[in-house]
Amino acid sequence: QVRLVESGGGLVQAGGSLRLSCAASGRTSNNYGMGWFRQALGKEREFVAAVSWTGRSTRYADSVKGRFTISRDNAKVTVYLQMNSLKPEDTAVYYCVAGNGIYGPFGSWGQGTQVTVSS
Repeated sequence: QVRLVESGGGLVQAGGSLRLSCAASGRTSNNYGMGWFRQALGKEREFVAAVSWTGRSTRYADSVKGRFTISRDNAKVTVYLQMNSLKPEDTAVYYCVAGNGIYGPFGSWGQGTQVTVSS
């Protein structure tokens, strides 16, 4: 089982930036993808971004392309989500995930971190 712990959430004004981090520990192994999902109040959980083990392959939801950047540091076993040009509709709980490549399935989930974007 992989344990994932997110950090970096908070309150920011529209147009601002935040960087989320997610540290993995436990039974990590080579070739697992990591990523982020989010869930806004009253809405279904949705995919945000994912990155491959090597970092060479990434995938983004259309709603965040050009604004969010996912990266990873395997030496630190950490994945990052740089979020720029934030919009009120980005407000959600963001969950870190780990699993099979960049398309999943993602069997390990973090506890989530709140991101709130004020207008």
